[in-house]
Amino acid sequence: MNWDDTTDTPATERLVGASADGEDQAVEAALRPKDLDEFIGQEKVREQLDLVLRAARARGATADHVLLSGAPGLGKTTLSMIIAAEMGAPIRITSGPAIQHAGDLAAILSSLQEGEVLFLDEIHRMSRPAEEMLYMAMEDFRVDVIVGKGPGATAIPLELPPFTLVGATTRAGLLPPPLRDRFGFTAHMEFYEPAELERVVHRSASLLDVEIDTEGAAEIAGRSRGTPRIANRLLRRVRDYAQVKADGLITKEIAAAALAVYEVDARGLDRLDRAVLQALLKLFGGGPVGLSTLAVAVGEERETVEEVAEPFLVREGLLARTPRGRVATPAAWEHLGLTPPRSGTPGNGQGNLFGA
Repeated sequence: MNWDDTTDTPATERLVGASADGEDQAVEAALRPKDLDEFIGQEKVREQLDLVLRAARARGATADHVLLSGAPGLGKTTLSMIIAAEMGAPIRITSGPAIQHAGDLAAILSSLQEGEVLFLDEIHRMSRPAEEMLYMAMEDFRVDVIVGKGPGATAIPLELPPFTLVGATTRAGLLPPPLRDRFGFTAHMEFYEPAELERVVHRSASLLDVEIDTEGAAEIAGRSRGTPRIANRLLRRVRDYAQVKADGLITKEIAAAALAVYEVDARGLDRLDRAVLQALLKLFGGGPVGLSTLAVAVGEERETVEEVAEPFLVREGLLARTPRGRVATPAAWEHLGLTPPRSGTPGNGQGNLFGA
């Protein structure tokens, strides 16, 4: 809706992962809000975007190009569809990895209708030649198509109808400045507050014809990592549990029991997250410990620990990255119900494991 990973499964398949698989995409299509008034959360972005779209409609012009950045599952694709709906225009959806050659982009741009919205997901992963072609298309609504090779090659200018590009990225820092500067409006999507996620859960439950009370919605929202996509995924799993194990009504107790089955705890940590914390606390006394050593301890690849588990643990204040390695915070000890070792006692830090 605005929307979006277990040690044995790829990151994209984690229950609390922010990426969307085929099932998520199918369900999200039915749950997506259709206009800005229906969109929950992101108040500042909604207000600013509403002004941009209203002004464009008043001028009878296409909207400025829009860049949306933020973590997966927060509503970038949904907002792109709302932009098209608010402007009464069709939308074309593609992604940066799908555009590996300038010719791929030229084919898409040349087939756009006037006023059409082109949504380019993961825009930071587009190839450099296509990126350079996009500069001219965004600014002058024109591309130069190269015909032939070598000294005999000629550039044929191709005029494009005015269109609106909506770019989405999870890593805005990877976009080159010339590309960022060509967007008339940029917005960063923030993680959601629990109260906002409660509204998301209630709305989705209504659309899915699921009975849920206020405390049940709050329980799901509190374990959703500030991400609507995760909230919707957890809602569907809790719905299944309620239908099989209860009378279909989702209460706080039912939601907690269901998510315990799926190993999602009260702070939204799953089995991989807890494995990382338990290794850090129990094996290395809270650290510091190197990333490679920590990954070996939990039986995962270094990249999995660094890119899948650590971002949320750092954001929750349970783990810190330091020059000497990964270190657990007091909140991590408290969350796992463990007592930190006293300073200088054996087991306090990686060095002490070897008697240093």
